[in-house]
Amino acid sequence: MSDAAPPVPETPLSDSNAASPPGKPALWQQLLPWAITLVCFAYLYTKISGAAARDGLTLVEYFSEIFGRVSWTSWLALMIPYSIFFFLIDSLIVWRVISWFNVPISYTGILPIRGSSYILSILNEQVGKGAMGLYLNRRYGVPGWEVGSSMIFIMFCEFFYLTSWATVGYMLVGDRLPDVFSFIPVIAIGAAIFFALWIAFFRGPLGKNAAFRQKPLFKSFREAGPSRYLIVILLRSPALLGAVVVYTQALHLFGVEASMAQMLGYLPIIFFGAATPGPMRTVAITLWVLLFPGNEGEMAAFGFVQHNFFIFFNAAIGMLFLRRANRELFGGAETGQAA
Repeated sequence: MSDAAPPVPETPLSDSNAASPPGKPALWQQLLPWAITLVCFAYLYTKISGAAARDGLTLVEYFSEIFGRVSWTSWLALMIPYSIFFFLIDSLIVWRVISWFNVPISYTGILPIRGSSYILSILNEQVGKGAMGLYLNRRYGVPGWEVGSSMIFIMFCEFFYLTSWATVGYMLVGDRLPDVFSFIPVIAIGAAIFFALWIAFFRGPLGKNAAFRQKPLFKSFREAGPSRYLIVILLRSPALLGAVVVYTQALHLFGVEASMAQMLGYLPIIFFGAATPGPMRTVAITLWVLLFPGNEGEMAAFGFVQHNFFIFFNAAIGMLFLRRANRELFGGAETGQAA
């Protein structure tokens, strides 16, 4: 659901064409993410405190009962294998795209840097992908802007992957979704039109006279026909289908009944929010409460532990590869050779 700014090109820019540093964002732009986050937390607090009051409990007692009912060994038995599975699928996407557009590299060769980048992704997903760009630049000599092009291509495909699955989900359970989700088909149609124009610009006659189309930053898009976008979407889809099964079973452990058809409708929307930098991650957690009214405490707890376990366990996977990644990045590894 966002992406890395490309590393600085290796050729120094002259003073005449160097870009001026961006100005400081306006105050309202700085405050908006905080305002959205506060609104989300206020909404959660109102719903959860109301549910606790109905049961005659304090918030601490309310959540203690919820967490006490969950079989955490069963929950870990679901989440740990899924997190590893997601890591392998995610690494597969990076390996496929880098091998297409940048340098031949083995699948096992991409695991250390993809795993290590999860550590930085705790703070910001773009920083994590930026670390992968630095690794490929230092170890394999891939020009910085071209690595950035591949990272943007991955982000671009992820948007269409989430949009496609959200549309499928809406077709399955649209009548059970709140009215706010009726915008999904509109976004899907707009995305399809945009994609057709995008392909026509970078692969067809639409942009043949545009000089900036030839810039290294757009290398991946010049070389990618529609089939490559589709391949990335198909390769990533098992991660979502696996999540539908795992999240449905995990939700049952929290005492909330849900069908896999419901989860197929809900998860792409929530994942889209969780993949977006800034306050959208808070919005994604809040959506669980909105989608399952009457289970406010269970869904707040579920959204919190699912999201945070996934982030921090992926970072733990990264710690296993961190030493090797540091050695290859800073230990004088040979340049220009695939692993």
